[in-house]
Amino acid sequence: MDKKSVLFLCTGNSCRSQMAEAWLRYLAGDRFEVFSVGTAPKPIHPFTYKVMEEVGVIMTGHTSKLYSDTRITRELDFLITVCDEADKNCPVGVVKAGNRLHWFFEDPAAVQGSEVEQLAKFREVRDLIRICIQEWLGQQ
Repeated sequence: MDKKSVLFLCTGNSCRSQMAEAWLRYLAGDRFEVFSVGTAPKPIHPFTYKVMEEVGVIMTGHTSKLYSDTRITRELDFLITVCDEADKNCPVGVVKAGNRLHWFFEDPAAVQGSEVEQLAKFREVRDLIRICIQEWLGQQ
């Protein structure tokens, strides 16, 4: 059985798309080939690693990538944008997919406040992404 391919696209590829990639690999990596990229990538936020490790999802080897640097040469089964900016600026000519979905999640890196408040937002977004992926997997 061939694995279905999924690309998560965000602007920075530093939080949300990285979490989504990690969750899908963790929950169904045997069924899906998973990638994540950004339209304007930044280094992965340290809290991204921290909150994923808290739930046993280790992101060793994850790197932030620009969509045009990907070596994906075939049409993907799914392109899933996880922020409104990436949805609006999706590089349609570069990334081709049979199915395109948009799941909006707040940017946890944009939260101002104490470390406790920032981590709370990262955890909230992490948990929402997991729920969304689990619901989506139930339809696959």
